[in-house]
Order: sequence, then C-alpha cells, then structure tokens
Amino acid sequence: MARDAAQLLHEAMELPAEARAALADSLLDSLDSEIDVDAEELWRKEIERRLASLGDGSVQPIPWSEVQTRLIGRLKE
Repeated sequence: MARDAAQLLHEAMELPAEARAALADSLLDSLDSEIDVDAEELWRKEIERRLASLGDGSVQPIPWSEVQTRLIGRLKE
C-alpha cells in the first residue's frame, strides 16, 4: 500500500530528532546523482590547509558566541 508524502512526513515528524536528522541526510544524499570523484580529495586538502593555518597561527579562531553576536547584528541591519 503506497503512502503519500504528507503521511510519510507526518510519521517522520514523530521520530526523535536524531532519527529525523539521519532520515533528512539520507534523503538529501539520494538527490545527489552525480558523483564528483575529485571532491573528497579536494575537501581533504582544504581541511589540511585550514588546520595548518590554525596550527601555525596565521588564522585565529573566533569563539562561537562572538560569531552568533556578529550574525545577529547583521540580521538586524
């Protein structure tokens, strides 16, 4: 018996937050039909570059509380 999207959504919304997040992640993954074979390697290199910048002090991290304050300020502009 086929269920429509509204019924599935209603049932999904009754799941715990962690299960809903996993379901949403799986659904989003299912939409990505093209695989960029270089993407994983490029992301790995970018992560290494960013970690090196933090490690050598050329970039200073910003505390999340400060980021939140800045973002809220921008939204109010």
